[in-house]
Formats: sequence, C-alpha cells, structure tokens
Amino acid sequence: MSTHEHAHEHHSHDRAIGSEPGVAQCCSHHEIEIERYILVYLIGGTLVLTTKLVKLLWPGVIDTQVAELPALVGALMLSAPLFYAAFNEIRSNRASSSTLAALAILAALALGKDGNYETAGLLAFILLVADQVVRRTAWGAQRAIEQLVRLTPDAARLVDNGQERDVRLAEVRPGMVVRVRPGENLPVDGVITAGRSTVDQASLTGEAMPHEVQPGDAVYAGTTNLSGNIDLRVTQVGEDTTIGKVSQLIREAERSKTPRQQLIEQASRFFVPVALGVAFLVWFITGKAETAITVLVVTCPSALLLASPSAMVAAFAAAARLGILVKQTSYLEAAANVDTVVLDKTGTLTTGRFAVSRLVPATGVEGAELLLAAANGEQHSNHPLARSILATAEQARIRPDGTNDFEEIHGRGVRARTGMGELHVGRSSWLLELFPGARTDVELVESRIEGMTGVHVARDGRYLGAVGLEDKVRPNAKGVIDRLRDLGVRSIAIFTGDRLSVAERVGRGVGVDAIEAECHPEEKHAEILALTKSGRRVLMVGDGINDGPSLAAADVGVAMGLSGSDIATNSAGVALMNDDLSRVPFLIELARRTRAIIAQNIAAAIVISLIGLALAATDNLNVPLAAAYHFVGDVFVIGNSFRLFRFGEAFSAAEPEPSAVGGSGPGRRASLRGLASQTQPA
Repeated sequence: MSTHEHAHEHHSHDRAIGSEPGVAQCCSHHEIEIERYILVYLIGGTLVLTTKLVKLLWPGVIDTQVAELPALVGALMLSAPLFYAAFNEIRSNRASSSTLAALAILAALALGKDGNYETAGLLAFILLVADQVVRRTAWGAQRAIEQLVRLTPDAARLVDNGQERDVRLAEVRPGMVVRVRPGENLPVDGVITAGRSTVDQASLTGEAMPHEVQPGDAVYAGTTNLSGNIDLRVTQVGEDTTIGKVSQLIREAERSKTPRQQLIEQASRFFVPVALGVAFLVWFITGKAETAITVLVVTCPSALLLASPSAMVAAFAAAARLGILVKQTSYLEAAANVDTVVLDKTGTLTTGRFAVSRLVPATGVEGAELLLAAANGEQHSNHPLARSILATAEQARIRPDGTNDFEEIHGRGVRARTGMGELHVGRSSWLLELFPGARTDVELVESRIEGMTGVHVARDGRYLGAVGLEDKVRPNAKGVIDRLRDLGVRSIAIFTGDRLSVAERVGRGVGVDAIEAECHPEEKHAEILALTKSGRRVLMVGDGINDGPSLAAADVGVAMGLSGSDIATNSAGVALMNDDLSRVPFLIELARRTRAIIAQNIAAAIVISLIGLALAATDNLNVPLAAAYHFVGDVFVIGNSFRLFRFGEAFSAAEPEPSAVGGSGPGRRASLRGLASQTQPA
C-alpha cells in the first residue's frame, strides 16, 4: 500500500517513477521500485548539491546563472513526480496534497534568481525522501498481504492416470487431481479423494489445533499438510481460492471508501483554497516569498486523507489473522454501531452435528418400520437431519431402497414415492396440514421428544411417528452472549426454523432475550427487515442456505465457518473462517477500536496542521524544516493506525470461559416484532 497521499488514489508521483507493486508481486518488485527512486534521488540531489558547492567553494568565479543550472535541472528532475501527481489531481477536480506541494516548488522555481532553484530542489528532495520513509513504514500492510499470497505455492504436483508431473499453478484447472506431500502447503482449494492426514489451517482460521482430514473433506489453499500424502480434486484455483479472496479483500480495503472517508476527502478539498489564501495573505503582509512557500508545504492535508484508509487496512489484516473475512470497509464501520444481534440456532449457537437420540413410533408401529421409512424418505436429501438419520439407519443395517422419485418442499420436508409407498417426512406442522386427522397421535409423539428436533414420518397417509434428534450447544455460547452484553448490545435473539420447545431449551441455556421459532426463510427475512426499519442496527449470524436473505438484509451479516453454505457466505458481509462464535464479539470490538483510531487520527492531523500553519505564518519554519514537519502528521497517523495490527494477538488467552447449557435466561417473547417496537436506538 502506498500510504502517503501523494501515492493515494488521486496522486501518482510514485507511478511516474516506477510501478506500484501489486499484491501478487514479490518483495523483489518492491525493491526494484525502491532502487529506481534512489537513482532519481541521487542524480537530482547531486545536481542540487553541485550548485551549492560551486557557490561555496568558488564564489564569483563562475557566472551565477551558469552555477544555478545544475540546481535547476535537479529541481525539475525531483519535482517531476510531484507535478505529475498534481496534474492528475487537477484533471480529476480533486486538488489536494500534491497540488499544494507542486505550487510551493513552482513558487521557489519562479524566484530562481534569488537562489531558490536550490530551495526548490531541496524541498522536492525532502518531500520525496520523507515520503519513501513513510511508505517503507507503511509497507507492513503490503507485506501482510504478500505473506498471505506466498502461503500458496506457485507450482502443483498434478496426478494424471496415476503419473505425477509438476506444473505451474496457472495450468491447474478445477476438476484436476493434485497430490500434496507432508510438509507442503496446499496450492489449491479442493476435496480429498485419497489419503488421510493432518492439516494446519491456522493461516485461514487462526486456530492452532490441526485438523484431521480424510476422503470427502474440503481443504484449502495456503494451509499446510503435516503428516501424510493426500490427493485432492481441485475446486478453486488462484484468486478464487479462499485465501485468494482474503488477499483481495484486504487489497480492496485500500481502495474502498466509507462515508467517513468520503467526508474527509470533501473536507480536504477546502484545504487548497484556504492554504492558498493564507499563503497569499502571509506574502502580502510580510513580503517574504519563502514564508508563503512554507505555508503551502505544511498545510498539505495528506495526514487527514490517510486517517481512515490506513486504519481500515490494519483492521482488515488483524481480522484476517483470526480468520474473520470482512468483504467491505462499510461492514466493519457498521459493526461498530450494532445494538441488536440475531443468531440462527442450528450450526451457529449449536454445533450443527445432529445425532438420533430417540425413535418414537406411533401406536401400532414398530421402531424398525419408522426408521426404514425415514431413511427411504430422506435418502436423497443433503439436510443435516437427513444425514444423521441415514447414518443411524446404516448402523442398524437398514438400507434405503434407492428409488429416485422424490420432491423436497422448501422449509417443510420431503415427499417420496418408494417401494414402501408414498412417504412424507418433515415438520409436524406440514404433516398436520396434509393429514389433520393425525393430530392426536402427533401431539402424543411430540410430548415424548420435548426439547428435541423431531422429524415426523407418514406412509400412505398413515402417521408412523417421529425421529428425535439432538444438537449440542457450543460450549462457549453462553460466554459469547455475556460478552455481547458487556459490549452494550441491547437485544439478542434466536431465529430458527426448529420447533419452539427446542429453541426454548437452547435460548434458556445461553440467556437470549427473544426467540422466533418455526420460522420459514421468508419470515426470518421479514423480521430482520422490520428490525432495521425500526431503527435497530442489526448483526445477523447464520450458516445455512435459508439464512442467505436474512444475512443480506441485516446491517452486518456474518456467515459461520468454512463449511457453511456458499449462499450464506456470499450473502453475508463477513465470513468466519472457523466455527468459533467468539469471533463475533471480537469483530464488534475491532470495529469500535478502529473507529476510535480513526477519530484520533483525524484530530491529530488537524492539530498538527494548525500548529504547522501557525509556525509557518509567523516565520518560525524555513522551507527544509517545513518539508520535514509536513510528514509529522503522516508518521503519527500511520503509527497510530498500525497499532491495530497487533489488536487481537492475545485474543485466544482472553476468550470467554466455556459455559454449560442450563443457566437461567429470560423466557420466550411471542414475537420479535414486539422487540422491534419497544425502544428506539439512542
């Protein structure tokens, strides 16, 4: 990242000399750019110094105009990047920092007969060298991105018809099979087809504990294979990989502008006419052109323009280190203002790994018949409940019949025509709509699976009973809820498609304020819209396909885990690279710390500029000192922003203590619509 405004969006003096390094370029590219800068600085600085030495060593011997020529050439050489950047500013109607610096140098050149060719050259030299010092300091953000990129090898070991061959990563395409040996980083995202191993995913998730992987498991580029050979079928390559997207998002943080940054840039444009007016007034009053030049130099608003983007990039890097992928700076800014948190239950507050706890057949039905019917109905479904039922059936040596005549009814269940007859497997409410005469049997069965998730089964219109499944609450869920309250979140709610009794069991255990159970996706979405329209600032956490619309409607949508639904991840503004719910309060803390850092940066930039203006206007700064003082604000802003890089380093040690389910919590409210209308946000 080029952190000085001269190299920011509107300024390009760095591009006039050498191309700015991209995220995917190596450190050597940056070093080549530095060498180009140094060469120009040395030649230009030597020419300016030649004039100075000639005047000191041979005063009056060489004609003054001849002696000034090297300084003039050196000043023009050193000033060219600044003039180019100023031209771009003026052309885009965004006159700002480089414009003022260029005007100061032009004023010095216009007064060359008084020895100001040397002054102009010295001013340009100090501005450019100091800018490089700032850029080198700020290069930490660029290095953080490049380090992410370097985690992905630039070559892969392709397996074709059992034969291995090394190819460039650019030649790898989805669907190919790649082999990764122990100790190597994975070059692509993929699914394991052969082999078992342990994979270190800390680069993506921030988790120190390696993961055991086997055929069928998804693995990701940039992670490290620790223990065994694995073959994986490629799903994503290059910038499409998970780690590639992280790198892109950090890079985009440099370019994207929040409303606060846009306001800052608008305000900075007033600096140019104000600075010109003050400089002209000082010149008119004092008659000293050099004093007017110092005013132009110290009033360059580069520190103000750096206040927000430098902090945002540092915050993005801190978030990425802990496996939090923020898609846009606006989502990070919105997270600082959150006052309402809505949590999905399954896969968010709970682990999402269901296990069959109880078979409850209706009167006159055998448990084996119930399980066989449930397995036949769910055999083609990808729902977690269906997979759990099928796993239990397999353990009981019950095999589905393999028929393919089925229909999945979104949010209700499955209708299938099998060798057993027509099966309906799903919610109790759906089966009661279809077979209202089964109400007594259904209510009796539900009373025996109270607090469990029930999958109800009917065969040819006859109610067979229900399979009761349980999903464990995450061990740190209660601590996370408590931490959210400590951060001032006023309302915490559960939205779930599960039954009320199940949602209440989880809600009481973790201590939420409200519960919305048996919600269809469109109902979740409507509730989120109602909250946002009422003035609440909502953060929604979910992981399933049915959470996609709600995540998109919330002020901040957070998708849980690498294994979550693609639809949920794409709909959300933030994606967690692991299933650790404690990242949610950390995100809010990071957003608020970033907001505070930006406020400090703005205040410091303004104060430093005003002090410099007072010193320059009262003739207490000469041109070289003014050029050096100009960068005091830049250095402060960058140093202050980069404190965010280390924010969260001790996060693991400070994570909430796990808390067992079963604590007290408020009872269920009939609807969150009441919550939305209670009190407006402060």
